[in-house]
Amino acid sequence: MSAQTAPDAVVILISGRGSNMRALIEHSLAADSPYRVSGVLADRPAGGLEVARDFGISTQILAPHTTDRAAYERELAAAVGALSPALVALAGFMRVLSAPFVQAFEGRIMNIHPSLLPRYAGLHTHRRVLAAHDAEHGATVHFVTETLDAGPAILQSRVAVMPGDSEAELAARVLETEHRMYFRAVRWFCEHRLTCAGGRAWFDGRALSAPLQLADVGK
Repeated sequence: MSAQTAPDAVVILISGRGSNMRALIEHSLAADSPYRVSGVLADRPAGGLEVARDFGISTQILAPHTTDRAAYERELAAAVGALSPALVALAGFMRVLSAPFVQAFEGRIMNIHPSLLPRYAGLHTHRRVLAAHDAEHGATVHFVTETLDAGPAILQSRVAVMPGDSEAELAARVLETEHRMYFRAVRWFCEHRLTCAGGRAWFDGRALSAPLQLADVGK
């Protein structure tokens, strides 16, 4: 990023403790970071909000107060839009976003999911991997589309499933690698190296036929 170029604004949505949010914020503090976190929004009184405030970042709780999902998502979209983000990063945000919200920020929403997508979309991924006796697990950063966990994959990390692993032990190893990968995809997007177009992720001018691998792009 040149000295004359202002960093892109990134808004993070959370529902919990925000460990991936913290990693994104910490990496945004680097002198050469092409992004800054302009706000953190949560759908409940999430523990990560206090972490964000400790970094001096504005926070907001926008909890559903109605059973009208469309009305809630219009409020959420308005709150996010008010922060003028170049990118919306979901970091443990536990609500499935509907088509109108995704369309409002089309090509500008990312998520990190704890599995090697397209395997194990949805919840309880670590439990399902252990039940299937898989030898390998991991995480995927992907663009968000209207279909849950089915948007174009950008970057994956892989971890071995060890004999005797508990769900908690496996989850901890996957989370550790998530912290080393999400910021890379956010950085690439804000450096204009990464885009989403035509239902595909594009990196350095080429459409990705498979997600990039963390082992190949750095530790």
